[in-house]
Amino acid sequence: MVRDLVIQLFRDALARGAAEGRWPAPPPFAVDAPRDPRHGDFAVNAAMVLAKAAGRPPRDLAHAIVEAVRAADVRGDLAALEIAGPGFINVRVAPDVWFRALGGVEQQGAGFGRSEVGGGRKVIVEYVSANPTGPMHVGHGRNAVVGDGVARLLAWTGHAVTREYYVNDYGAQVQTLARSVHLRYQELHGRSVTMPPKSYPGEYVVDIARDLVAEFGDAYLDAPERDWLSLFRDRAVKHVLGLIRGDLAAINIEFDRWSSEKALYESGTVDRFVKHLEEKGLVYVGKLPPPKSKKGQPPPQPQADEEGVSFSDDLTLFRSSRYGDEVDRPVKKSDGTPTYFCADIAYHWDKRQRAEVLVDVLGADHGGYVPRLHAALEALGASRDDLHVVLIQMVNLTRGGEAVKMSKRAGTVVSLREVVEEVGRDAARFLFLQRRADAQLDFDLELAKRQTLDNPVFYVQYGHARISSILAKAREAGLPEPRFDLEAVRRLTSPEEQDLIRRVLAFPDLLVGAALSYEPHRVAFYLQETIAAFHSYYTQGKKTGERVIGSDPLTTAGRLYLCRALQQVLSNGLDALGVTAPERMETRDIVEEA
Repeated sequence: MVRDLVIQLFRDALARGAAEGRWPAPPPFAVDAPRDPRHGDFAVNAAMVLAKAAGRPPRDLAHAIVEAVRAADVRGDLAALEIAGPGFINVRVAPDVWFRALGGVEQQGAGFGRSEVGGGRKVIVEYVSANPTGPMHVGHGRNAVVGDGVARLLAWTGHAVTREYYVNDYGAQVQTLARSVHLRYQELHGRSVTMPPKSYPGEYVVDIARDLVAEFGDAYLDAPERDWLSLFRDRAVKHVLGLIRGDLAAINIEFDRWSSEKALYESGTVDRFVKHLEEKGLVYVGKLPPPKSKKGQPPPQPQADEEGVSFSDDLTLFRSSRYGDEVDRPVKKSDGTPTYFCADIAYHWDKRQRAEVLVDVLGADHGGYVPRLHAALEALGASRDDLHVVLIQMVNLTRGGEAVKMSKRAGTVVSLREVVEEVGRDAARFLFLQRRADAQLDFDLELAKRQTLDNPVFYVQYGHARISSILAKAREAGLPEPRFDLEAVRRLTSPEEQDLIRRVLAFPDLLVGAALSYEPHRVAFYLQETIAAFHSYYTQGKKTGERVIGSDPLTTAGRLYLCRALQQVLSNGLDALGVTAPERMETRDIVEEA
């Protein structure tokens, strides 16, 4: 693409200058689009990153680099090179470079935007990982869509991606679920029961109990807990995981691997991991330090940490404070049983042996958990940079501005399935991505269903359908199918057409940036901004008489090809987000004239 051409010209010029002894070998430099397009097409910081090693002021060095780049630009691909600020080099690319680059859209088609930047690096993206204690709610839905968006973008950019779900099927919460099922089991046998405050009240719990009654009758009605707890837990987890798989399928999400916390224990992985820590001298027996008081406040007096581990007991502690954590963390309780943190770092230890890069998509309430995971990886010989954590903020579900909170299915919060069934898969996915993951999201059910331009997903899909309609009208008029023709696209000289060309050609770099920063919302923003630019161009053309299909055949051919290129980018961008690109919309005729 065009940016790659600029990068290569600067690399060649800098390498030649280094070979001639004019400056040292250059370090990596950035070639980015400036915030203000009046400053040029790209801004290069090569002089600024090289100045210290060269022992020269950045602006002085920038003049020398500009001379070298001009000498390397034998084809005249660069229209202007200007020095700005402390030493940036602003670059304007010759118009023909942009025009020629448009041919790549036709050549690559559905693959336009794909790259091999990842070089086949193995990446495990772990997301959702909701406790198997009930159907997924809308907060899980945002986690699922963001995680799936990250995985899709990494795959688009040449990474070998494994999508993974970690099932917490061993701890106290699934035991609470089992006890909730047993209470409903008793109720189905005619007994009066009271559900404790921390039990699970949803209708699905009754369904699990009903299945157990059908299979076992009253065999466990008066049996001691030790006789039924494991059975009820395993049946409940299996049932809920079936619900979760259905919830995920409703929003078009599948996983390559389901990893079980229980299996980590049963396979001996946790025990082997603890032994590994002991052999490396990374654990010792001691007490947890009490939590620190905040300035101006009395010290807190809790008896236990967030896992219920007592501050007064002798524990097996992991030396995580050596590696940047606030305190050392317990990996074994006083009775010798592993903590949840122990199993979790054992799981990350296992993942790191299967992949080079780990991505965890977690709720924002897990933010304090991240430093101890980084510390664990570093202590185990990996790099803390091998783990990237995407934090997901809360979702406020509203209907016309009024909060929506309750669900018959889930019992406490609105289930994801209910939302998807009401607004549709595409709307749910796109709206979950309309803001940064670490920003709180307001999800309005009425807006999501509305077929108007204030609905973000409708706006983008409408644009794709509008362009499809324009191309269909061209075929009806007997015009040839749009193909790349350099002479035709050279007619695209208006500022609006030039802007659209640059937007189309920015798409591959946009995907790379979004993938490497784990920010799929960037693609949603890009699609909205790009189709807004097209809608404006189209509307202005109707007002001025400069329609896509005009009197001049060559200009018409250029504009139709630009439409085809935009259509391809919209289709590819929506696909990267897991959203469909309809050829037609179920609404009134969206294109009156082309």
